[in-house]
Amino acid sequence: MQAVTPTQNLNSSIIRPSKPRLNQLTRFAVRCVYRSDSVQFPNGVGSSRADWQSSCAILSSKVFSQDQDSGDKSNPPSASDHLAAAVNGHKTSIDLNLVPINKNKKLQPPSQPPPQKPLTITDLSPAPMHGSQMRVAYQGVPGAYSEAAAGKAYPNCEAIPCDQFEVAFQAVELWIADRAVLPVENSLGGSIHRNYDLLLRHRLHIVGEVQLPVHHCLLALPGVKKEYLTRVISHPQALSQCEHTITKLGLNVTREAVDDTAGAAEYIATNNLRDTAAIASARAAELYGLQILADGIQDDLGNVTRFVMLARDPIIPRTDRPFKTSIVFAHDKGTSVLFKVLSAFAFRNISLTKIESRPHRNRPIRLVDDANVGTAKHFEYMFYVDFEASMAEVRAQNALAEVQEFTSFLRVLGSYPMDMTPWCPSRGV
Repeated sequence: MQAVTPTQNLNSSIIRPSKPRLNQLTRFAVRCVYRSDSVQFPNGVGSSRADWQSSCAILSSKVFSQDQDSGDKSNPPSASDHLAAAVNGHKTSIDLNLVPINKNKKLQPPSQPPPQKPLTITDLSPAPMHGSQMRVAYQGVPGAYSEAAAGKAYPNCEAIPCDQFEVAFQAVELWIADRAVLPVENSLGGSIHRNYDLLLRHRLHIVGEVQLPVHHCLLALPGVKKEYLTRVISHPQALSQCEHTITKLGLNVTREAVDDTAGAAEYIATNNLRDTAAIASARAAELYGLQILADGIQDDLGNVTRFVMLARDPIIPRTDRPFKTSIVFAHDKGTSVLFKVLSAFAFRNISLTKIESRPHRNRPIRLVDDANVGTAKHFEYMFYVDFEASMAEVRAQNALAEVQEFTSFLRVLGSYPMDMTPWCPSRGV
């Protein structure tokens, strides 16, 4: 499977596989489903948009002519029927002859209509734009934890690997993918700040979340022993999550960061590095032919990463199941209004599950002049908040209306179903 590659190069100090595995976004863009030259429509209506428009015009003219000819059967077929294949300069690709209605036949009483199918969560969510199979973009290569999160969120989906998180966003924005899976926090490593900045920079909506137990393994080429290792490579988050365990194993190794965990395993296999080990999943060992030197090397067995799913359009919030809403806000007067904002949720008994502050990129420093003291410099912050309520609830709407009075900037990142699956340590991810 080919993957998507960013338009810019990564830092040269980061180790990268020598085997090219990803292509440029522009190669995918030319295959966008919204091409006007060769769009395929369902039921064989036509091979292009012009054919489809022509078919609609022909069908409308035939309905009109049939209604006129039903009262006078002596009239021969009109010339417009023979010229129907040349409307707008395009020929139709299907037979548009209508089935004649016998008006002399007695009307039969209508049969009992079939019972309507009840709406499901699929009916309320944006449908995939590439057929029945969902296309989900994730950062990394096959075997990454993000790929496992995509499979948990959308079973039987087509996973699209991307070199960077930025490319996963672009894949959805350019209609290359229907969804993107993005890790935002880990129970050991904390928040992934880079991805919070991307949520604000792009206009995608959070439509779901997945909490994935992370099970790290120490991988190396077959036949390599731990005593021969001189370095361990992996994603920075994985290295921090296994720091104490690596020390307990008595390994005298250097730790180097790469793009992702599975990419580290691929790099070792591609370059036949017998002095290097990778921290990755058991699936990565299977995919790239590596052996597992140590299993479950994360410092805490309760190692869980939270992923969010992103889409171009938001889903319809509901009240029949637990929902979570994510917002981001800022204020011109700094952090002095934070208490008022939090009170808007506390007075309505709305529980906050997360609050994260990030420096305001456009205005990082705020100057406060005091005639007696001088000029004080304060950092400006953006605040990310998750709370347990659906935007369909009146209390959530009233809370945000009050928050908007105290803030200069407020944006709802998404209102989406909470992941309520029971947690259990994963042995095969």
